[in-house]
Amino acid sequence: MFQDLTEKFEGVFKKLRGHGKLTEKNVADTMREIRRVLLEADVNFKVAKDFIARVQEKALGHEVLKSVTPGQQVIKILQEELTHLMGSTEAGIKEASIPPTVIMLVGLQGSGKTTLAGKLAKYFKGRGLSPLLVAADLQRPAAVEQLKVVAGQVGVSVLADLDSTPLKICKEAIVQARKSMNDLVILDTAGRLHVDDALMQELTQIKDATEPQEIFFVADGMTGQDAVNTAQEFVQRLDFTGIVLTKLDGDARGGAALSIRAVTGKPIKFISVGEKFDALEKFHPDRMASRILGLGDIVTLVERAQQAVDEEKASKLEKKLRRQEFTLEDFYDQLQQIKNMGPLEDLIKMMPGMGGKAMKGLQIDDRALVYVEAIINSMTLEERHRPNIINGSRRKRIAVGSGTSVQEVNKLLNQFQMMQKMVKRMSKFGLKGMPRFNL
Repeated sequence: MFQDLTEKFEGVFKKLRGHGKLTEKNVADTMREIRRVLLEADVNFKVAKDFIARVQEKALGHEVLKSVTPGQQVIKILQEELTHLMGSTEAGIKEASIPPTVIMLVGLQGSGKTTLAGKLAKYFKGRGLSPLLVAADLQRPAAVEQLKVVAGQVGVSVLADLDSTPLKICKEAIVQARKSMNDLVILDTAGRLHVDDALMQELTQIKDATEPQEIFFVADGMTGQDAVNTAQEFVQRLDFTGIVLTKLDGDARGGAALSIRAVTGKPIKFISVGEKFDALEKFHPDRMASRILGLGDIVTLVERAQQAVDEEKASKLEKKLRRQEFTLEDFYDQLQQIKNMGPLEDLIKMMPGMGGKAMKGLQIDDRALVYVEAIINSMTLEERHRPNIINGSRRKRIAVGSGTSVQEVNKLLNQFQMMQKMVKRMSKFGLKGMPRFNL
């Protein structure tokens, strides 16, 4: 996410830290560099200009210039101003006083509305709600079929009728939701390749008829300034309540994320960070600012770990560690929990200092986990609990069964032996306060 932008900021910071003392001249030079970085990321010109003016004013303050670590002080100012630029605080979701809560998705064709509808349904379903997806893009039969498939994949209800009209099916959805006890309705409306009067008139009619609690403008995070310009037109004619940025796992330059809040005055509520239906995150301006500046995002990393960890299994594992009974079966359980947290590359990028150049050239292969999983699955239950019985013939059988080599089986067993020794050493000093075992 924004790797190119992060790398360029890191280059600026390296020069900044090289100055033992800040002067008006090197602050001005730094601001000129940052302005160039923002414009290359396709940030709105006026937004970039105002941002630089605010940062420069604070950076020239007496406390910063006289500080022992002026470079760090300027980075802190940049983090604060980036957070402010993107909204300062997390924006909540407005709920209906009487269910169902209605969320209307709007935006151009190809921005990812239908996939987002599925991601939102999965997100809210996981929080105890019962979503109903509504196919309101009836001009494209393929869009209706796609939404049906999406609904089936995330396990929620869908309302679709090609013989109806967008306005009629959206009104019908509210009635249907109340009958079926669905407390959330997500309207997947039509998009166009450009903003036109016919599209806006249709969306306005749906808005007036359904009175949605939330209208999300869905912006393709890869389109930069174009997404911001389109958002301006939508907010003027539809007055949406929030923004969702999609496709941020691709080669997004960052312009949309940094400009869209300042230009529209509307908060970013969610970001889509992958193709899977669980790759949706609530937007936290402070965390995004840290990611962009290469400072990591430990809070989100911890939250993912909390969601992935089975507390009952973790408690049992802790007891096994105390008794030095850690087995390959336990190792396998830990592996599954790590996989549930998301791609390894994404997790590593959330660690401080692991963004930008630190990740360049670093090959993170999620298939390595798949190979380990295959090797363990090819073992018998006895072999998992007593790896010491795995002799040469057993290793050959496990290698054939897992589609790997004897060398890879040996490597896993050697690593596991090292882990057991580490657990044994730690147990001698007591496990109180020891973090739960992970890979």
